[in-house]
Amino acid sequence: MLAFFQDPAAQQAAVNLAAAANSGWGLGAGLAAGMAALGAGLGIGRIGGSAGEGIARQPEAADAIKGNALLLSAFVEGVALFAAVIGLILAGK
Repeated sequence: MLAFFQDPAAQQAAVNLAAAANSGWGLGAGLAAGMAALGAGLGIGRIGGSAGEGIARQPEAADAIKGNALLLSAFVEGVALFAAVIGLILAGK
């Protein structure tokens, strides 16, 4: 009802302002996905390096160290996947 009384130029300006306000979502989503991948890569690399050092110091515990490193890597990758999905969801807004 109120749209009938508003100026069409004012309505178009409001639409343009809303489009300009939402233009950063895609950039933010890309940064979120990229930083999630970067963080996961650093975390998994650190886990692998520490596991290698642990196996070198105590070879008899290699099976336990490998299992723990694999489990921790899966957790890190899961968090990175959630972050990337949230970033892509925000890109769709």
